[in-house]
Amino acid sequence: MVSLHRPALLLELDLTAVPIEVEPEDLLGKLRSRHRPRLGAVLRTLHESGDDRHVRGIIVKLGGAALPWAMVQELRAGLRAFAASGKPTVGWAESFGEGGNGTADYVLATGCSEIWLQPSGELALMGVAAETTFLRGALDKIGIEPQLDKRHEYKSAADRIMRTGFTPAHREAVDRIVESTWDVAVEAIAEGRGLPAAEVRALSERAPLSAVDAQGARLIDRSGYRDEVYADLRARLGTDVELLFADRWKPRRRAATLVRRSQGSVALVEAHGEIAIGRSRSTPRGPIVGSNTVSAALRASRENEHVKAVVFRIDSPGGSAVASDTIWREVELTRRSGKPVVVSMGSLAGSGGYYIACPADVIVAQPATITGSIGVLGGKIVIADLLERVGLSTGAVEHGGTARMFSLRRGFSDDERAKLAGMLDRIYADFVQKVADGRHMSFDDVHRVAKGRIWSGADATGNGLVDSLGGLRDAAAIARKRAGLRPDAPVRPAIHVPPLARLRRPTSSDDPRAAASVSAWGDLSGLAAALGLPGAGPLRMPGITLR
Repeated sequence: MVSLHRPALLLELDLTAVPIEVEPEDLLGKLRSRHRPRLGAVLRTLHESGDDRHVRGIIVKLGGAALPWAMVQELRAGLRAFAASGKPTVGWAESFGEGGNGTADYVLATGCSEIWLQPSGELALMGVAAETTFLRGALDKIGIEPQLDKRHEYKSAADRIMRTGFTPAHREAVDRIVESTWDVAVEAIAEGRGLPAAEVRALSERAPLSAVDAQGARLIDRSGYRDEVYADLRARLGTDVELLFADRWKPRRRAATLVRRSQGSVALVEAHGEIAIGRSRSTPRGPIVGSNTVSAALRASRENEHVKAVVFRIDSPGGSAVASDTIWREVELTRRSGKPVVVSMGSLAGSGGYYIACPADVIVAQPATITGSIGVLGGKIVIADLLERVGLSTGAVEHGGTARMFSLRRGFSDDERAKLAGMLDRIYADFVQKVADGRHMSFDDVHRVAKGRIWSGADATGNGLVDSLGGLRDAAAIARKRAGLRPDAPVRPAIHVPPLARLRRPTSSDDPRAAASVSAWGDLSGLAAALGLPGAGPLRMPGITLR
């Protein structure tokens, strides 16, 4: 006879590495990620396993992961959900930021009901900062002249190439992002540790703190090594508990019925990476969101009678204006079909990433999501001086008025600059109008919060660009409610790629005209890649790293 006995479980969760949200397609990526937890499985465990009577508690290892702030907030909400079950939720770290800033890891730890720190460890609650690299000085030294234009003053992706330091608008936007992130972090710590916000800010001025000082300040509960943490938990929970990796926990499945199946589901469509024409693919610079792939997923969701709503997960800094517009149209058509579309923003959803989000019924973001960047940039880099320095000369023939307008070997003429300006004006006006239509705002109201400016998710809820704060599970709950589905209606990935299509070698696009349509921006992307920086596109937001 088969035993139906299930052992008592102590879940283990290692968050010292960033969880994987999108499965890599390349072999090297698969090898690198094989021991890292999957974000979706982790969130499911945190939100659901507290109701499993066989799960006695969870222990979370933290520190050194360099987690994106928005992911910290999504995971922390999960830890708080598990802790609400009353079961031990223990976070421990060897150090919160040895030789670096441990603020993000510590904020995540405050989602636990109990925090341990190794006696030799530090608590580097040092605040939030952002650093930006400006390229102009280096480009001048090697004979490269960037000739860019932008709409408008806050579109700082162009400033990183054109200038040697912050403009007032650039500094203002980045400063507010950092301030907003720190404000939310302080609130989370104060709430999690039962401390006044002013005291948390004062403690950050003293950081980094030793384990003894951190415990005296009530920032941690206990000091101890790994073996002591586990021994303490086993003493409380019983020596019979078995360890299980948290992302391997699975809920007990109830028998599916035809009636329940017919009640419908929510389709999950994902857009992770830079937006480009063609199919989604992996590149050495990161994932590409292909307009063909995402559009097909949205069409499949729209045409599937069992799909009653769509959750559109976006984690993208933007990219191609044409590809963004293609995806925008499919989101718009899906919404018009009567199926609710709810956007869930990840760490980034700006510029083209916001363009594809704006027609949705509801937009959900984390407080630290970087979004907005409603603007456009364009131009080219001129390498004529560089070629001359190394002894290369150029001969050219052309037919047509502007065949060499985007040639790297000469600068723009006055007429070409006017044409570029007109193109950027048209793209910007179209972008702002689409946002106005999708968000039910006037053109002028959108323009006031646009101009290329980035916003935190927290601030975007106040200016009309975002509806509510939360994560993927919150977006799914909103989608179910709007579609009239049960609270436990399944969320399933949209099926859109025919099996045989996977056997085709991915190319940049199915349309040979694509090379011409994106060539104006490809040079900027190539320069950025050569310098180890994020790519560039007409609807690309600036790269910002918060520390």
